[in-house]
Amino acid sequence: MFVLHRMASSSRPLFGSSLRLPIKPSVSSSSILFNPISKQFYNRKSQSIYLFKKSHYRFSSSPAAVATDPGTAVAAEESNASDDVPKEVEKVVLPTNESSETLLRIRHTCAHVMAMAVQKVFPDAKVTIGPWIEHGFYYDFDIESLTDKDLKKIKKEMDRIIGRNLPLVREEVTRDEAHKRITSINEPYKLEILESIKEEPITIYHIGDEWWDLCAGPHVETTGNINRRAVQLESVAGAYWRGDVNKPMLQRIYGTAWENEEQLKAYLHFKEEAKRRDHRRLGQDLDLFSIQDDAGGGLVFWHPKGAIVRHIIEDLWKKIHTQRGYDLLYTPHVAKAELWSISGHLDFYKENMYDQMNIEEELYQLRPMNCPYHILIYKRKPHSYRDFPIRVAELGTVYRYELSGSLHGLFRVRGFTQDDAHIFCLEDQIKDEIKGVLDLTEQMLLQFGFDKYEVNLSTRPEKAVGDDEIWVKATGALKDALTDKGWAYEVDEGGGAFYGPKIDLKIEDALGRKWQCSTIQVDFNLPQRFDITYIDSNSERKRPIMIHRAVLGSLERFFGVLIEHYAGDFPLWLSPIQARILPVTDTQLEYCKDVVEKMKGCGIRVELCTGERLPKLIRNAEKMKIPLMAVVGPKEVETGCVTVRSRFGGELGTMEVDDFIGRIKNAVENRTFV
Repeated sequence: MFVLHRMASSSRPLFGSSLRLPIKPSVSSSSILFNPISKQFYNRKSQSIYLFKKSHYRFSSSPAAVATDPGTAVAAEESNASDDVPKEVEKVVLPTNESSETLLRIRHTCAHVMAMAVQKVFPDAKVTIGPWIEHGFYYDFDIESLTDKDLKKIKKEMDRIIGRNLPLVREEVTRDEAHKRITSINEPYKLEILESIKEEPITIYHIGDEWWDLCAGPHVETTGNINRRAVQLESVAGAYWRGDVNKPMLQRIYGTAWENEEQLKAYLHFKEEAKRRDHRRLGQDLDLFSIQDDAGGGLVFWHPKGAIVRHIIEDLWKKIHTQRGYDLLYTPHVAKAELWSISGHLDFYKENMYDQMNIEEELYQLRPMNCPYHILIYKRKPHSYRDFPIRVAELGTVYRYELSGSLHGLFRVRGFTQDDAHIFCLEDQIKDEIKGVLDLTEQMLLQFGFDKYEVNLSTRPEKAVGDDEIWVKATGALKDALTDKGWAYEVDEGGGAFYGPKIDLKIEDALGRKWQCSTIQVDFNLPQRFDITYIDSNSERKRPIMIHRAVLGSLERFFGVLIEHYAGDFPLWLSPIQARILPVTDTQLEYCKDVVEKMKGCGIRVELCTGERLPKLIRNAEKMKIPLMAVVGPKEVETGCVTVRSRFGGELGTMEVDDFIGRIKNAVENRTFV
């Protein structure tokens, strides 16, 4: 289940952004349609979602984070801006596909009912696949472009089908019989799907005696088990058949379905709240970043204000890493293609890499990863066991090919900067180094208010490099480090990379959504591929352990998460513009310029705005989410003061400029409010 927390008393929502329905389900469509559901499927945990309707900052004042059990609903926290946050919280518990088999069956059946309805309204439509997804279902059709008016017609027909209480009947047939039936109704996509099904017999689900589809289930018993008032068709999008740009473009209809009307209402409320915080809209409204068509999709332009936030994040990142014993690196953006052959990327990752460049009869490659570069730096000189651990870190920009249809704001791009680091250590140092990474991760994420994590430990898959002994030792070290940290975690048996076990960490934002962020991976593969060694205490050559780790993931994606987490209302220490000076008339301009110069000299990010009447200047500052406004009229000039208005605290009164500066500096240093 996931939980929507509603504040009982409020006027305007704090947060807003689009809730992104996944473009494709987390497993392949064919496995959803045709494979039996695993017994472990319903054992997955839940998430908590918060709806705050009053503006406040959400950052942690506690010295430690908590790795929560995702199965436990977490109550909404009190913010430091306690006066701005209503105390009463109303919980609306929404089930998920994982927590409610009934809901999953409803959604799967809705996909079939929708397909049946589409073919009744548009008889020439060809059906393809229609799985359940996180918040509902979708189905892909080969049909002319659909409009909102068409969706209303389809929904009306769905309501009729649901109202007829038609039974859903499972039938098993031979492959030949299935082929014969599909051919007779001229459904070419279903023939292709049939060819991909390896299991026999072939299963078919009928809705009454009027419509059927290849499917392994599960479904509700009758269409009457669906509450038509708890179903809504949401949108239409284009989708290539099988995700292949060389295949036909289909029409994908997304829908949401719930067990009752109250759940649908709560979901729509959450969706509206989430829509308000879409980082793509806020990025444009607040002039933070853009993606320019003239330059190409998936390439991020950081505007001055967004660049300021990035600069603050980078400075903090570098400070924490140097304090914790990391050496900072800068490495090239390209390298000879042979390097990526040695690393194995050309064998296993080529589809995500850009084409090679021929430079003076040698092939070069834009880097998709930073790892080989850090290994080359390690190999520049011999190492003794006394040198370990060796920790290197880099904010390294990498380039990965993504289909244009999969690009999504800052979350899915083609060029991004990883906060990448690698640790070279001895086997008996693995646990301490992992614990150190966990401590660093916690320290870094707490700065931004992320104090609840979902942690997963992935163990050895069937196909893996490295002997059993080192896998057991490395996996045990990861478990011990998590235990010592006191963080709850789940074990994903067999979910590790072929080259080593790993820890993945998801952060929870202000709406309770989980975002994949930090990762820690032990690697037995690259040290072997690059033949890196050290001299042990017996003067013998040994191979070190290599640990990959990222805390923020990428600066672009993390910035997108921050925008949505704060809804663009960055805390004072992180805000690109901390204060705006507003003169009542042009008569106060010279004094305002002196105030701005003095504040900038004290390291405060401040700007002067004029040219409009004061009420509009204030509205503009509110619109741009400026934390502090200092109004200057004749009396302020006469007394050498400013009258301060806080975006969250309201009127703070008149104070001397030095007092105003001191309050800002103290608030920034202590991550509090003015």
